[in-house]
Amino acid sequence: MRPFIGGDLPVRLEAWDGSVAGPEGAPLVVLRSPDALRRLLWHPGELGAAQAYVTGELDVPEQEGWDLGSALTHAFAVGAERGLSGVRLSPRAMVDAIRTAARLGALGRPPAPPASLARIKGRLHSLARDRSSISHHYDLSNEFYSLILEPQMAYSCGYHATPDVPLEEAQRAKLDLVCTKLGLEPGMKMLDVGCGWGSLSLHAAEHFGAQVTGVTIAAEQKKFIDARIAERGLEDRVEIRLQDYREVPERDLFDAVGSLEMGEHVGATNYPTYVEVLRRAVRPGGRVLVQQMSRQGAGGGKHPGGGPFIESFIAPDMTMRPVGETVDLIESGGLEVRDVHAMREHYVLTVNGWLENFETHLPRLRELVGEEVVRVWRLYLVGGALAFRDGRMGVDQILAVRPGAAHTLPAVRAW
Repeated sequence: MRPFIGGDLPVRLEAWDGSVAGPEGAPLVVLRSPDALRRLLWHPGELGAAQAYVTGELDVPEQEGWDLGSALTHAFAVGAERGLSGVRLSPRAMVDAIRTAARLGALGRPPAPPASLARIKGRLHSLARDRSSISHHYDLSNEFYSLILEPQMAYSCGYHATPDVPLEEAQRAKLDLVCTKLGLEPGMKMLDVGCGWGSLSLHAAEHFGAQVTGVTIAAEQKKFIDARIAERGLEDRVEIRLQDYREVPERDLFDAVGSLEMGEHVGATNYPTYVEVLRRAVRPGGRVLVQQMSRQGAGGGKHPGGGPFIESFIAPDMTMRPVGETVDLIESGGLEVRDVHAMREHYVLTVNGWLENFETHLPRLRELVGEEVVRVWRLYLVGGALAFRDGRMGVDQILAVRPGAAHTLPAVRAW
C-alpha cells in the first residue's frame, strides 16, 4: 500500500484473516471482507470506502483516544501532509497492486451496490426526478428525524450564541433571527419555500403573527406539519401545499419570503428560475431571506454536491457554490442584496447536537431503518461536522429586498 499512500500506514489495519499492519496507537481500521478491497478497486477513493463502510465490510471501531471523527481528521491531516491527491503510481506499482488483489481474492465483478444507495432516474431536475430525490432523503419517516432533530424539527443550521447553548435554544434563536430579518409583524403574509417540517412556518405564525404559506414536495413533511397546525389551532394562519417551487403561482403578494437550505436542491441550471420565483412572489419593497450552504471552487469545484458519498447516499443532485456566486445569481435575478451573514462555525455545533441525539436514540433508529442506513447517517453527520469545521463547506444567510418600492430595513441593524 505504500505507493498509494505515500509512505507507511497512518492507521492500524486489521484484515479479515486476523493479520495486522500499521503502528500501535493509531486509529484502527478493520477490513471484514475482501469485498471492501473490491469496492475500492472499482470505486477508488471516497465512494468505494463509503460503500464498504455502510455495508460493514470496513469499520472504524471506537477505541481509546479515537472515534470515527478523530480517525477521519487524522487521515485527512496525513493526506494533506503527504499531498496524496498528487500521487501518480508507476506501472510496476500498479502491477504489484493487481497481483496482491488477486492473491487476496479481491478481483472480480463489483459487489452489489449498497441498498441505501440513491437510485434516481429521469432528466436532471425535472419535477419527477426532484420529487424522487427529495423523497429519498426526507421520507425515511417523521419519527426517524424527530429522534435526531429537536422538537421544532428544524433541519438547518442553528444560531448558537455560545458553544454550550442547547440545540433547541439555538434553533429557536435562528428562527427568531430569520423572522426579525424579514421584518415580520402581525398580519403580514409570508411564503416559506421548501418549508421542511414547518419550523419556520409555525414559528412565524405563532410568535410573529404572520399569515404563512409553506410549500414542500415531501409528502411525509406535509402530513407532519398539517398535524401540528391542527394541534396548535393555526388553521387560520398556516397553509402548507404539496407543491414544487416552480409551481408557486403568486405574484407581488407576499410581504416576505424565506427559504432555508432549499436553494442547494434546485441545481445550477434552475437557480435563476428559483430566484425569479422568490422575486415575483414578494411585493416590491418586500424582503427575501435565503439561508444556503456553500462550497469553495468555481461552481462548487469538482463535487458541488458535497462529494461522492453525499451525492450518492444523502442528497442526489444537490449543487453548492461559493457564496459570492450565489449573491451574483440573486442580484442578477432582480433582487438587491443587503446583508450576507456567514454562519459556518454555527453548523459545526448544530451537527454535533444532531449527532448526540443520533447516538442517544441508536437502538430505536436501528429498528426504524436498519443497520446500513444507521451507518450511512453516522458517516454523514460526522463527515458533515468536519466539512464545516475545516471550511470545505459553509452556510450563509443572504438578505435581499425587491426593488420598485421603499423598503423598511433599518439603516443600522443589530444582527
